[in-house]
Amino acid sequence: MLTRVAAKPKTTARVRLPQGLKIAVIVPCYNEEAAIGTVVKQFRAALPSAEIYVYDNNSKDGTIAAAKKAGAIVGVETRQGKGHVVRRMFGDIDADVYVMIDGDATYDAPSAPGMIAMLVAEKLDMVVGSRVDQEEAAYRPGHRFGNRVLTGFVKRIFGKNFNDILSGYRVFSRRFVKSFPALSTGFEIETELTVHSLELDMPVAEVETPYYARPEGSASKLNTYRDGIRILWTIGKLFRTERPMQFFSIVSTFFFVLSLLISIPVFRTFFETGLVPRLPTAILATALMLLSFLSLMSGLILDTVTRGRRELKRLTYLSYPAPGNDR
Repeated sequence: MLTRVAAKPKTTARVRLPQGLKIAVIVPCYNEEAAIGTVVKQFRAALPSAEIYVYDNNSKDGTIAAAKKAGAIVGVETRQGKGHVVRRMFGDIDADVYVMIDGDATYDAPSAPGMIAMLVAEKLDMVVGSRVDQEEAAYRPGHRFGNRVLTGFVKRIFGKNFNDILSGYRVFSRRFVKSFPALSTGFEIETELTVHSLELDMPVAEVETPYYARPEGSASKLNTYRDGIRILWTIGKLFRTERPMQFFSIVSTFFFVLSLLISIPVFRTFFETGLVPRLPTAILATALMLLSFLSLMSGLILDTVTRGRRELKRLTYLSYPAPGNDR
């Protein structure tokens, strides 16, 4: 289930969160000395009762000192890559609701209470902040185009429609976080988060939130082409592992058609002369046909395995209460 809301960001004065709700704001960070203090202060103002965690990923500047000065709880992950940091944060931190945000001061802190209230009231497992740029410099054209392409791939493969699968602004339930395997290592982690929710058919929502330009002195760590290719590769791997029947059916069809095309001259010569002079071509066509059937059988077997894995992940997910049910 996907709920999409196009709404103006709500302020803390308009939204009353449930009493006793343990909220953790988690911020993966790399070389964000210029912005991290602002991020911590903004979310401290928007969510006064939340604990704010900043996990540093081998920063070369004063990110750790700036985060501590602003009042954040600071952790360290030495394996390089955003995926490693998210995995560490999800494992270390225990809360009812998790607000994940990038440390670049581009996301809108006042939107957080409304996103949390929606998560709890509607018993959702993830609310994604779909970015609406407020300044021309906020969203580079290459990033915008890449996001549309990658979002389109996910829609085609997994059959659901998100507008912004690469958003770093997300609110999670505890059962989402504790059932998420977190296998990615870099910026492709957002894609894995999205596919995880779709594969387990979790109730999720997408809310439009303002998106601002980075403050002066802060630079993006995302490489449009390198990271775009890595994300596209991740989508392909997730397609193979989560939809093996469809993936290997495509591979099987490719080999089947190729085998038929190669074998046409062989059969034509055989029917005309009764001979098979192109023996290597005949062997190649036979090998391709065998690969086609092997691919189809692989898809059938792996589809059964994937179903078992999905059932296990679903049971793990269901072992935790829905947001608001544990109080």
